[in-house]
Amino acid sequence: MSSSPIAIPHPVTVVGIGADGWAGLADASRDALRAAEVVIGGERQLALLPPEECRGERVAWPSPLRPAVPRLLDAHGRAGRRIAVLASGDPMFYGIGRALAETVGPERLRVLPHPSSVSYACARLGWPLEETETVTLVGRPLASLAAALHDGRRVLVLSAGAATPGEVAALLRERGFGPSALHVLEQLGSPESERVLTGTADDWPHAPGDPLNVIAVTCVRADGALRLGAVPGLPDAAYENDGQLTKRHVRAATLAALAPAPGELLWDVGGGSGSIGIEWMRTHRGCRAIAVERSAERASRITRNAEALGVPALRVVTGPAPEALAGLPAPDAVFIGGGLTAPGLLDACWDALRPGGRLVANTVTLESEALLADRYRRYGGELVRLAVAHAVPVGGFTGWRQAMPVTQWSVTKPGAPGAVSR
Repeated sequence: MSSSPIAIPHPVTVVGIGADGWAGLADASRDALRAAEVVIGGERQLALLPPEECRGERVAWPSPLRPAVPRLLDAHGRAGRRIAVLASGDPMFYGIGRALAETVGPERLRVLPHPSSVSYACARLGWPLEETETVTLVGRPLASLAAALHDGRRVLVLSAGAATPGEVAALLRERGFGPSALHVLEQLGSPESERVLTGTADDWPHAPGDPLNVIAVTCVRADGALRLGAVPGLPDAAYENDGQLTKRHVRAATLAALAPAPGELLWDVGGGSGSIGIEWMRTHRGCRAIAVERSAERASRITRNAEALGVPALRVVTGPAPEALAGLPAPDAVFIGGGLTAPGLLDACWDALRPGGRLVANTVTLESEALLADRYRRYGGELVRLAVAHAVPVGGFTGWRQAMPVTQWSVTKPGAPGAVSR
């Protein structure tokens, strides 16, 4: 992203186009393309324009696309040329529109949208658009789909290519959603080439087809598959771990104290199995987290857990805290799950925390508890003890087995909250 918008004399017009090509464009979109002195787009999109109607120079996006956006707009825009950019469907829905707005400024952007592939897909299937979750796999890891899988949920997947339907079917099987129904909708909006393929993830019968496709998933959880809810407090069995795991009931209470909000960044210090950072990110697709873990073996385990639970974007930093915290972006919240007695750790986390941010620390040792009691006296907040007991057999009867009590300190840093970190 450029540090400041590129100054160009004419606004950039972004024209959404579908598989129906020129015939499906509104008059305003056609007029914009006719008036453009340079038209930038993908090769497939540019091929949809009739040369007798659009006489401007055609420039195909190179790969990778994102770094080329400011370069091409600067080269043609500063020369005073009128630029039109072609985009698939609605340019502001997982499209090039966002990058263009960041490059030239939203006030220098004129967007002429076309129905998106998601709108077309919902229309074909009879699915209410507002009740359908959309996940893009264009330039994103396949594992990110896992967080959207819930029994009975309808999910639309923006495909990365012809192989994506088969890859999605395989992931569904691996995550316990093999009975899910799949519809692959190809070339949506094309009068001649539109096609729908159906099947289940357990028995996906189709070879790779058209690369321009959307995958509709009706999620059905297999019998016996682990149920993962939409709120914090996933079953402990969802995590690969070596015992360094914030247990389910304490984890739910900890996430409640951390109070994640869309767009916020968490530091999970002493990541262990990564459960706090993972469930922070699962609360909203905009939430971000950095797990700091001194053990390389555990750091690798955190990465595997994050991928399995649908948040592969979790960043893992391997190294001891507080040294490993240096240079990390300022957090909106910090969780300290281990290493509280490390010299300078609490101070480093507190100093890095944004004004208005939350810090939560858990411990089961008397030494660390004394530190938390001292900070509670100095900074206030809330100091609580969390005790959980489980029913277990006692001979022929049932009794309670008490887990180690957890002391938790939670506090909000004084000061007005700043803008959400990005």
